[in-house]
Amino acid sequence: MNRLKVNLDRKLGNSYEIHIGERILDRMGLILAKNNWAERVVVVTDTHIDTLHGERVEAAMKKTGLRVDRITVPPGEAAKEMRTVLSIVEKLIALGADRSTALIALGGGVIGDLTGFTASIYMRGIPVIQVPTTLLAQVDSSVGGKTGVDTGAGKNILGTFYQPKGVFIDLSFLETLPDGQFRSGLAEVIKYGVIETPELLDVIEAAAASGGLRESAFLEKIITTACRIKKGLVELDEWDRGLRRILNFGHTVGHAVEAASAYVLSHGEAVSIGMVAAAILSEELHHLPQDDRRRIVSVIRAVGLPDRIPKNLDLEEIAARMTRDKKKKGETVHFVLLKKLGVPLVNGGIPEKILKKTLEGLHS
Repeated sequence: MNRLKVNLDRKLGNSYEIHIGERILDRMGLILAKNNWAERVVVVTDTHIDTLHGERVEAAMKKTGLRVDRITVPPGEAAKEMRTVLSIVEKLIALGADRSTALIALGGGVIGDLTGFTASIYMRGIPVIQVPTTLLAQVDSSVGGKTGVDTGAGKNILGTFYQPKGVFIDLSFLETLPDGQFRSGLAEVIKYGVIETPELLDVIEAAAASGGLRESAFLEKIITTACRIKKGLVELDEWDRGLRRILNFGHTVGHAVEAASAYVLSHGEAVSIGMVAAAILSEELHHLPQDDRRRIVSVIRAVGLPDRIPKNLDLEEIAARMTRDKKKKGETVHFVLLKKLGVPLVNGGIPEKILKKTLEGLHS
């Protein structure tokens, strides 16, 4: 089992470890019991994940003597709202959960965000442990302490920074992950390659060409690499005030496209389109070499992700949603762009004419 330490503010006690391995649930139970994080745990998951993995996770925790309960919510992005948070809270109260209770977020990014947010506000904060079951959550959203729920205005409009006690990444969960969700996770891995480690793009393309994208050795390598990059950025910028913004590469357009599709497009699919848009803007404004832009498109296509905005989506709605992006400052929407592969920068704003031209070019 690989372990990565996320070193954060000692005064706040926010540091924690990321554990990466195959079939590590029993060891997770031992670590929870050893660290005495809670007297009991409540597993929060969706109904689909609960059917696949709920009993197995509960059994692993009970082996160490922990009291375990499970709460389920509906699957999908539509559940990531305040009504679901209140439903979880009501169930916690009914169970008698108190400040000696910890929540285990068992699921993808939606469950991780929902559970982390609920833990951060329930009784002014109880421990949360992230157990991501999707590739996207394993390489991105489970690490870093961002929580949130969506509103009609967009994704993660309400949220907190709330670090977990630990992150346990079990590769065996990916065995039941549908291909579409698997590709969605690869989009975030590609993002890490583009902004930090271009050699990662070669590794992904080689695995795609050989049919080895789901092999354990490949998965352990890309997940460990992605988590190492993410933890380094979180350590330097825990509160997302500067350097950590580069993790939003592809997300400004991506989040808007995702919402405009009414979440028919997955997060990874939308971010893939957003990364292509950001690459085109980078070429236009900051002289990103054409070969680098083509390289990004090539690896996105190699793993079967989209690089065009679906024609049924409204460009005006996409543009309007970008103006409500939570990362904007004043009237300026910040974009993460590139000087070259591995060298990102945060742009102070994109001229409307150039942005419109880029979106139209991807929509044709």
